[in-house]
Amino acid sequence: MVYARIAALLKERMGLDAESIGVASVERAVRERLTARRLKDVQVYWTQLSASEEELQELIEAIVIPETWFFRDPEAFAALVRVALQEWLAKHAEGTLRVLSLPCSTGEEPFSMAMALLDGGLAPSRFHIDAIDISTRAIAWAEQGTYGKNSFRAKDLGFRDRYFEPVDRGHRLSDGVRRQVHFRHGNLLSAGWLHGAHGYDVIFCRNVLIYFDRATQRRAIEVLGRLLIPSGLLFVGPSETGLLLDHGFVSTGIPLAFAFRPPGNPAPGLRPRQRPAAAATTPTLFLAKPSKPVAVAKPQPRSAPTGKTTVATEHWIDQARRLANQGDLVEALKCCEQNLRGQPASAETFHLMGLLHDAVGRVREAAEHYRKALYLDPQHRDALLHLAVALQKEGDERGAQRLFERMNRQSASAENKDGG
Repeated sequence: MVYARIAALLKERMGLDAESIGVASVERAVRERLTARRLKDVQVYWTQLSASEEELQELIEAIVIPETWFFRDPEAFAALVRVALQEWLAKHAEGTLRVLSLPCSTGEEPFSMAMALLDGGLAPSRFHIDAIDISTRAIAWAEQGTYGKNSFRAKDLGFRDRYFEPVDRGHRLSDGVRRQVHFRHGNLLSAGWLHGAHGYDVIFCRNVLIYFDRATQRRAIEVLGRLLIPSGLLFVGPSETGLLLDHGFVSTGIPLAFAFRPPGNPAPGLRPRQRPAAAATTPTLFLAKPSKPVAVAKPQPRSAPTGKTTVATEHWIDQARRLANQGDLVEALKCCEQNLRGQPASAETFHLMGLLHDAVGRVREAAEHYRKALYLDPQHRDALLHLAVALQKEGDERGAQRLFERMNRQSASAENKDGG
């Protein structure tokens, strides 16, 4: 079948496992290219595709739908600053902190890195960020430095006031931040990619490994390990922590940051954790004993569920996140549960509870909370992604595929509305 050959070519060249996003998504992209080239016969298109690097890149562009925003998963950026200031800077009176964002998509992630480091007090001359993506369109968008409302989904938008100025199409990033990031086109799985390159202190490679099959994941992790210095830090997505543990990487023990050291190189003061046999494919985080009890408010009459997050709910979520960042995952869960007793249920609360259950290996409970988040907010993209991966862990490939397709449709719709 022609579509099967096309899927195989995409897997060979970009590592994409068609099942991870749904075969229908690949077929949609192919039909889009047929229309663009004014073709009706997919066999004719296959002949052209297999002979043209330019057309292969166009098909990749049609498949890759950017799904990112500034300071997505803020704990990771807080951990980056903490390690840069407390570990790296203390050991390097001179030199440059080298950071890599891969894939960098439309630039929100590497620019978030730059803003976080600048806010942390690291001088611009002391760090260098490389940003690489397989999509030339995404890189072109990033280099423009202008972003619409879809890129500003973080709760705290203070960074926008500090580093952006309003323009007709949204907000334009300051030149000072843009100069810190160096974009280039690249493919993680290309033969000889960045051959000879090494020495990155920090690498962000988040939410991409889940789109590869096992063999391709192994290849990608080997490349990342080569690019990272022995004492470096690798950040991945919440659903990818199990892959790193399988390959000998060591969790830093920074809750909700999903950061790892290369095999045999734990962070100072942290000891490698043995992975529980019962959680062989689940995220594992450092779990500390509760440092102090959570303040509990008097129970209030239960309000009707809503997808919105109220001011009172934001207070509980912030408190739960603080507990999680301190390693008190059990207390963080208790905090969320107490919130549900006295405040309207919110999608953000259920999503956070799903992450906390995921972190201690309770995949089924995590999936239930992701579903509740989606019931309240069907557009919650992170809940969609994490539920899809949870279903994969439970062996429900068909259910996971439907969710990936739904996520792709939402991403495409948001991109169109945002002018991208």
